Amino acid sequence: MKSIFKISKLYFLLAALAGFLLASCSPEEFSGSLGPAPTSDLVKFSATPDPANPNIIKFKNETPGTVTAVWDLGNGITGDGTEINGSYAVKGAYTVKLTVFTKGGYAANTQTVNIAQTNVSMLNREDYNFLTGGASAANGKTWRIEGETKGHLGVGPVGAATPEWWSAGANEKASEGLYDDRVTFNLNGFKFTNNNKGNTFANFEFVTDLGAPAATGDVTVPYTPAANTAWSIVEEGGKKFLVISGGGFIGYYTGTTKYEILSLTADELYLKGISKKPSDGWWQRLVREDYVRPIEAKPIKSADIFDNFDQDGNVTWKKENLTLNESYDNPLPLPVNTSAKAAMYVKQEGSGFMFANMFADFNYKFDLTTRNKFTLKVYIPGSNDFTTAAGESWANPRLLKQVSVKLQDGTSAQPWVNQVEVIQQVTQTDRWVELTFDFSGAVSRKDLDRVVIQIGGEGNHIAGLFYLDEFKLL
Repeated sequence: MKSIFKISKLYFLLAALAGFLLASCSPEEFSGSLGPAPTSDLVKFSATPDPANPNIIKFKNETPGTVTAVWDLGNGITGDGTEINGSYAVKGAYTVKLTVFTKGGYAANTQTVNIAQTNVSMLNREDYNFLTGGASAANGKTWRIEGETKGHLGVGPVGAATPEWWSAGANEKASEGLYDDRVTFNLNGFKFTNNNKGNTFANFEFVTDLGAPAATGDVTVPYTPAANTAWSIVEEGGKKFLVISGGGFIGYYTGTTKYEILSLTADELYLKGISKKPSDGWWQRLVREDYVRPIEAKPIKSADIFDNFDQDGNVTWKKENLTLNESYDNPLPLPVNTSAKAAMYVKQEGSGFMFANMFADFNYKFDLTTRNKFTLKVYIPGSNDFTTAAGESWANPRLLKQVSVKLQDGTSAQPWVNQVEVIQQVTQTDRWVELTFDFSGAVSRKDLDRVVIQIGGEGNHIAGLFYLDEFKLL
């Protein structure tokens, strides 16, 4: 698989460069003979040490007729352009290779750059130390994707500050070959190791890069990462980028080996991959291998909670397998609810909707000591099917004329396990009814920060249409 990968990478590089040549030259430039193919002895470049730091070398292509120049700096860094700077913190001999492309073809030549002394100051950098553990970490420092927290993966426009199109929920990709991957950065030789346990989670647009068949969705594929890979940190346009050379990559494969460093601390490495698809940016958040993010305690307080669906309340509703319209014309604007707007709550048919609900999380824990009753108004149409039985064996299989309000700990992995629930039956259909939900029995709870509203019961597979309004904490 490795040899196939290398051959295909070379093929695509040559194809891309050929396309660049065609795009870069006018028809007049290509008229007549393309000229003789260059030879290696014609490929020349200068290597000039920086006067202030001899471990930084400025390379300049001096080959006549060059259309584009591609560099391998011998330290794991590659690049292109007429001039390029190379940083060599460690004493040693480095072979620098320049490949030039002219109208007649391409050729390459090399030079050896000898670095006389290790520049300790170039190694004792905060970013290097955070990334690798520093010179004292003989085995380097190992990182993992922080799958247990929200936002550990994301995608959005490459120029955006945040992943606007999609952000992963906690453990959303647990079924893929990603969360057991480990990447190690070592300051000794700037070595990079990707231990992916034999498989890689890859974006479907780039999965063929790994020798896998084309796919229509993101997939986990068998793949052994390249062994001789290296890392470097480069600065461009005031930003820092983490570059993996030698065919290496980090975590979720999106065809890139270059990542903008959004955050780098002793505990967190937050990156935006610069994709081969130039419009897209791919976010990944890694943490050191043994890191457990501390949970910041929320304050405990009593505050207003209200939403009348006519004006903005202070509740941001989320949906679970539910269709919710928060500004729907009141189907019966008569007492006890004459407001113009209400919320339309639609539970669809089937097992996939048997837990349909709406919920809201708050940035504090509820103090129920003095304020512990919620009210809401509900309208249940009599046209709903309350007789057909279809559902789970543990539940009432019929659609129910009831409203449930639940208080949960939204930070829990299974918030329903320790929830507090109050259920109110509704005996009148086709009219607005006001209900009260009394949680005075839960005043000792200091861990609740989520409100859930569920209409029609759970565990049944029957569709239902409902309306609600004037939800508030008394």
